[in-house]
Amino acid sequence: MIQKLQVENYALISKLDIQFNAGFSTITGETGAGKSILLGALSLLLGQRADAAAIGNNTDNCVVEALFDIKSYNLQAFFEENELDYDDKTVIRRIINTSGKSRAFVNDIPTNLNVLKELGDKLIDIHSQHKNSEIGKTAFQLNALDNFAGITADRELYAGKYRKFADIKKQLRDLQTAADKNKEDYDYLVFRHGKLEAAKLKEGEQEELEKEQTELLHAEDIKLNLSRIFAVISADELNAVGLVSEAKNAAHRIAGFYTKATEMVTRLESVLIEINDLAQETEQLAEQAEYDPQRAEFIKQRLDLLYDLQLQFKVRSVTQLLQIQSELDAQIGIINSYDEQLAALKKALATAEIEVKKAAEKLSKLRASAAPEIEKAVTELLHELGMPDAVFNIQLTAAEGFLPSGADDIAFMFSANKAGVLNPIDKVISGGEMSRVMLSIKSIIAASSALPTIIFDEIDTGVSGDIADKMGNIMRSAGKYLQVISITHLPQVASKGATHYKVYKHNELAGTETKIKQLTTDERVTEIAKMLSGKELTDAAMANAKVLLGS
Repeated sequence: MIQKLQVENYALISKLDIQFNAGFSTITGETGAGKSILLGALSLLLGQRADAAAIGNNTDNCVVEALFDIKSYNLQAFFEENELDYDDKTVIRRIINTSGKSRAFVNDIPTNLNVLKELGDKLIDIHSQHKNSEIGKTAFQLNALDNFAGITADRELYAGKYRKFADIKKQLRDLQTAADKNKEDYDYLVFRHGKLEAAKLKEGEQEELEKEQTELLHAEDIKLNLSRIFAVISADELNAVGLVSEAKNAAHRIAGFYTKATEMVTRLESVLIEINDLAQETEQLAEQAEYDPQRAEFIKQRLDLLYDLQLQFKVRSVTQLLQIQSELDAQIGIINSYDEQLAALKKALATAEIEVKKAAEKLSKLRASAAPEIEKAVTELLHELGMPDAVFNIQLTAAEGFLPSGADDIAFMFSANKAGVLNPIDKVISGGEMSRVMLSIKSIIAASSALPTIIFDEIDTGVSGDIADKMGNIMRSAGKYLQVISITHLPQVASKGATHYKVYKHNELAGTETKIKQLTTDERVTEIAKMLSGKELTDAAMANAKVLLGS
C-alpha cells in the first residue's frame, strides 16, 4: 500500500506532502481543483513518460516520491531479478529536469522506466472511465478469473513450463531451419573439403618444394662449383689441406722454444679438421647434385596443385588452406550431427509438451470450477447496483495450442436486459454499466486475493442516489482487504471513506496552487454538505451530510 506521497514543482503543485491510510479513502474537490494533477504526479512513479511542460515553474526540477509498504506482495524475487535493494518499506522517486529528461530510483538504486512500470503495476491499479475499456481484453479477464480463483501460483507454475516448452520449440525450429539451409550446401561443402583432403596438405610443404625446385633448376651450376670447392680444399696440387698442414708443421718445429707456437699448433689442427670435414661434405654434395627430371616434374605438378588450390580458395598459403579444411570439416560435422540433435530436441519437446499440457489442463479445470462462482457473485452485485436484469457470464473455450496464459480463450459476456442475448461485454455495455461491472469484479477479487492498491478515478460517473450509496458500500467492503482510494464527485461515496481528503486551489502571490489536505470530522460534514447542495450551505444539507457519514 502507498503510505506517503511527496510532490514538488509538478504542474500547479508547488509542494505537497500527504499521508495515506489503509482501508477505504476518498478524495473530493471541485472540478478543476487538480485531482487529475495529483493522479498525473502519481503516474510518474508508475513509469509514465515525463513531459517538461508538466514542470511547475520551469526553472526547478520536478520531484515525485512515494513510500510503499510491500511486505505482503512477495516482491523479493522481482527486486533481485532487477538488481534492486529490497525493503518492506520501499521508496520510489522520480526526478524530471526542465528539459523533460528524468531519472528514476527505487530505494536509491537507479532504474529504468520499464522496470518502474512493471513494479508500478504490482503496487497500484488505477481505474478510470478510460481504463474500463480493459474489461474486454483477454489479459484482464484471465487475470480477474485467476485472482478470484486464487490460482495465480498454478498459473505461474504453468507459465514456467510454457516458457520451457516454447524455448525448446524455438530451438527445434531454428535448428531445423539451419539444418535445411545447410543441407542444401552439404554437397558443395563436401566437394570443397574433398579437394583439400585429396591434396594431403602438409604444413611447410610448399616452402620445402620451392627450395628443392630451385636447387634442381641450378643442379649443374651447383655441381660445378661444389667440385671446384673440393678441388681447392684438397684435390689440387696446391690445396688448402696441404698448405695448412705445412703451416702446422712449421709451428710445431718452433714450439719447443717458442711457447706461442704451441697455441698456433692447436688452432691450426682445428682448422685442418674443419677443412677436411668441409672437403668431405663438398665431395658428397657434388656427387648428389644431379638433375632428376622425374623429380623436377613431380615438384612442378605438386606446386601447381598448391597454387591452384590457393587461387580457388582465395588464400595465399598452405596454412590458410589447412585452416579452411578444418573449418569445412567442422561444418560437415555439424550438419552430420543435425539428425542426432533434432532427435534429442524432439524428444525434449515431447516431454515438455506433456508437462505443459498437464499444467494447462489443471489450470483450465480450476478456471472452469471458479467461473460459475464469480458469475454468480458479479451478477448479484449488479442487481444490488440497480441492474436487476443484468446477467454476467464467463465463456471458456479451448485455445488453439498453448498460450503464455494457458490453453483457454475467455470472453466476459453480458446482458443488461431481461432475457437478453449475451454478447461480449465490451460490445454492448454502457459507460455507467461498465463502471458498476468493474467495481463488482474488483471488489469480489479483493476478498479472495491479495491485490495492489486500487485507485478508482471517478468510476462512479453516471450513477447517483441509492446506486451511488451501494457503490460506496462496496468500495468500503473492499477496503477491508486492501487499500482502496476513490476520487469521487458523489457525496454518497465520499461519506463511506474511513479517511477523506480534499483537493483544492489556493491563490498565492506567485499564482494558483493545487493543495490537498485530510479533513477532520467537522470538515467532512461541511464538504459533503457542499457536494449535496452546492456552495450555499443549508441546514438540510448539513443534516443530510451527517446522516451519510453515520451510515
